[in-house]
Amino acid sequence: MNIQQLEYLIAVDKYKHFGKAAQACFITQPTLSAMIQKFEDELDVKVFDRTTHPIRTTDVGLQIIDQAKVIINAVNDLKNKANLLNNILGGTINLGIIPTVSSFLLPSEIFKFLENNPKITMNVKEMTTENIIKALKSGELDAGIISTPYDHASEFYQDFLFNEELMIYSSDTDVDTKNTFIVPDELNVEKVWLLEEGNCLRSQFENICHLKENRLKPKNLDFLASNIQTLIYMVDTVGGISILPELALNHLSDKQKEKVFRFKKPFPYREVSIIYYKPTFKQKIIDELGSFIQKSMEEKLNYNKSPKNFVSIKPQ
Repeated sequence: MNIQQLEYLIAVDKYKHFGKAAQACFITQPTLSAMIQKFEDELDVKVFDRTTHPIRTTDVGLQIIDQAKVIINAVNDLKNKANLLNNILGGTINLGIIPTVSSFLLPSEIFKFLENNPKITMNVKEMTTENIIKALKSGELDAGIISTPYDHASEFYQDFLFNEELMIYSSDTDVDTKNTFIVPDELNVEKVWLLEEGNCLRSQFENICHLKENRLKPKNLDFLASNIQTLIYMVDTVGGISILPELALNHLSDKQKEKVFRFKKPFPYREVSIIYYKPTFKQKIIDELGSFIQKSMEEKLNYNKSPKNFVSIKPQ
């Protein structure tokens, strides 16, 4: 029995498919199957029922998988502790990020951070705030990046990352965007495209404006987007308005940027922070990641240029 076999067991349990698990573990399927078969023979247990599709983890197997996860986590903690004692920034960290932030941080700041720190392995998941909180409590995640303040996160440690302006994306471009600002009361809230329930950016928009049913969509269509790119596409194609975080501007074409309007002062903004359940051996990674993102955002975002002109919009 070895650590690799335990990792293979966890992968098959996750994907319920030997081929997909092998691909995720960067080995061939015959090798993975042989290693798991060897493990089962050594302990005289049947972890997986191979006759079902998808593959089913047996009742005994579920207990084996749970213990395997405990062992893998303990091994990772041991590696992280050794790195900390040797003053090496390295180890494995599990990070959850809300979708309205991940699509902008992942291909830029997080990629650059990992390029600069090749000894760090980061597992990133897009998750809602509620699911991040649950995963932190269960130990599935080491840290989460969410919009703050969050009322029910008082038991977590929290490090501020950045403040980001909230803007309007509108199909109505018959105004001078350089000299015209949007007053929330003047918005046609019957033409608003929203993200799905549970998304903090949706609740922040609701806090800015009094919203009604979107009359642009067919009456027999029930639709809420799960990502910002879909909202942009709906405005471009069907019309209407939506809200955009400032980081989204870097992903727009020049023509699309003509559809971006700022609210009237004080400009609304959201606060983004990294939270974690308790200090661990991974604390140095969390601290360095937070510092890296914070410094990068200082150069990118409007808030840092004139903070007195902004007002915080708290997520519900």
